[in-house]
Amino acid sequence: MILVVDDNQVQALTRKAILNRAGLEVRTAYSADAAFDALETDENREINLVITDHIMPGESGHHFVERLWERRAGLSVMVLSGLAEAEADYEGLDVTFRCKPILPSDLVALATKLSKNATAKL
Repeated sequence: MILVVDDNQVQALTRKAILNRAGLEVRTAYSADAAFDALETDENREINLVITDHIMPGESGHHFVERLWERRAGLSVMVLSGLAEAEADYEGLDVTFRCKPILPSDLVALATKLSKNATAKL
């Protein structure tokens, strides 16, 4: 299962629809706090990939990723950003970084690969 995190609901729901059409199960969260709440529910214990925006109100992407891994070590993470220079913020972290916009076919291919290769310790 995939968790899409983006404070822009239109972008989050668009990504969810793209991934759902490809047969992937997706949940959405519109803030970092909502993402952490989602990860704590029993119905979402199977989340093995988080696709997150780089910039969200009150939370930098880098800090969000570190907090994710404190709670769920090994969780696969894909970071999307409209800022190419943001990739440097993730140097040394095992994340997949892509610039927006991302083609639907690329999103599906990466999400499929990353969720199958996930090694999250649940």
